[in-house]
Amino acid sequence: MDKKLLNVGFGNMVMASRVVAIITPGSAPTKRLKEEAKESRKLIDVTQGRKTRSIIITDSDHVVLSAVEASTVANRLLSDNHVRGGENKE
Repeated sequence: MDKKLLNVGFGNMVMASRVVAIITPGSAPTKRLKEEAKESRKLIDVTQGRKTRSIIITDSDHVVLSAVEASTVANRLLSDNHVRGGENKE
């Protein structure tokens, strides 16, 4: 199986095949989702103290907060420029 990692900012990676959704923060349901993930210890904050610009939801119900725009993360997921097996594809 070809394992691909998705760069979600600041050198942090998420397994691309585990991503269910990439959403923008701000709405009340999104804030509830974030709070529920925090309470169940499934919230992963990789913003490095910056503003949350996208929220990545995985199939294991983990919620990843990223400082990278949702459209940028989605483009990285759709392109073949993400990392394969721990090495850059070049």
